[in-house]
Amino acid sequence: MSNKYQDQIDAFMESMKARGAHEVEFLQAVEEVAETVIPFIAEHPKYEEHNILERIVEPERTFIFRVPWMDDNGKARINRGYRVQFNSAIGPYKGGLRFHPSVNLSILKFLGFEQIFKNSLTTLPMGGGKGGADFDPKGKSDSEIMRFCQSFMTELSKFIGPNTDVPAGDIGVGGREIGFMFGQYKRIRNEFTGVLTGKGENWGGSLVRPEATGYGAIYFIQNMLERIGDNIRGKSIAISGSGNVAQFAIEKILQLGGKVLSVSDSSGYIFAPDGIHSEHLDFLKDLKNVKRGRIDEMAKAYPDMEFYEGERSWNVPTNVDIAVPCATQNELNEEDAKKLIDKGISVVGEGANMPCTPEAIEQLYEHKIIFAPGKAANAGGVATSGLEMSQNSLRLSWSREEVDDRLKAIMKDIHHQCVKFGRSDDGHVDYVKGANLAGFVKVADAMIDQGIV
Repeated sequence: MSNKYQDQIDAFMESMKARGAHEVEFLQAVEEVAETVIPFIAEHPKYEEHNILERIVEPERTFIFRVPWMDDNGKARINRGYRVQFNSAIGPYKGGLRFHPSVNLSILKFLGFEQIFKNSLTTLPMGGGKGGADFDPKGKSDSEIMRFCQSFMTELSKFIGPNTDVPAGDIGVGGREIGFMFGQYKRIRNEFTGVLTGKGENWGGSLVRPEATGYGAIYFIQNMLERIGDNIRGKSIAISGSGNVAQFAIEKILQLGGKVLSVSDSSGYIFAPDGIHSEHLDFLKDLKNVKRGRIDEMAKAYPDMEFYEGERSWNVPTNVDIAVPCATQNELNEEDAKKLIDKGISVVGEGANMPCTPEAIEQLYEHKIIFAPGKAANAGGVATSGLEMSQNSLRLSWSREEVDDRLKAIMKDIHHQCVKFGRSDDGHVDYVKGANLAGFVKVADAMIDQGIV
């Protein structure tokens, strides 16, 4: 990158920091996009004439609201709720709801900003948004979670709708929470519409939706490998996280003949020297989805597995071919990247949203590791949410095979777009650049067409 462009990038980021220096996650996401988009804009002045970058980094609207609820002891509790409606140039706002104590405006703006490009890449008509609350579902009874979700939706329902804003799940928001919120929306609005995705299969949900983010990440990685004449079969793979994304990434890897070495949660990670098999995966799903237990229970149940308390999956004591971070933002840092490089890593595909720090990505680039950013690799979830919206509008349900085929096709098309915009003259593909530019161009052109709004 020339000094000229770096000066422009620095000046742009200084202006962003002047408006919100405390929004560190959001600024990180914006800088990653600016580094590829600003040089592109310099070569395509129409985007500069319409001031697209400055407009696209500002949410169209943001809501912050109080969420009062009562716990099982009859005590009144208060949490803070959010919805960031970031960009609607190509369709209604679309993005998940996150319930976690760490939730704040910076994290939701980063996620909503990423969602603009991710949704654009799917080729489906969906804008970008994100929301949630600083509520922790862990340790809460079903009754407490229901009361919280109903209170949260009572306020959120004022701002959403099937043609305005269609939230989905995210960390801390699964089928149970979606069900409680959908029921409250229906009660308040007296209408049965596809206002949320991730619904139950018997009341408007789509087949393959629970699997979609994990499956999609592995489909994308498989596409990257096929481009260089390789595939997942026989590869050793380290995975972080143990929730929905990690579970179904493991499931798809097993179907494709790969070997999964690790899973993790906030307490530590499990190392499986002989690989995680279907029986282990069934145990993991029951542990996390039903019992809501800690990952160390796997080591107690399977003596051939080892639990490393307080450590990350990237510390596995063996060589690794592929890493798939599926937990949360900034979970794989520079030191972790160096460890993986020493272990022979060749591919890193982000299953979570922005799980690799900028320093980690720099290390991967320096050592020519194939890297798939989350806005491309984990777009399978929102893509299938878009398919759920289509099915709701048509009042029909597609078969599992039909939805999975559409998901495969979407992930293949996302890969194609990344290659188109990210390939250099020597044949190398910068997937970050490709994803950013492909996502940007579609949204930017729509913003120009629709005027200054």
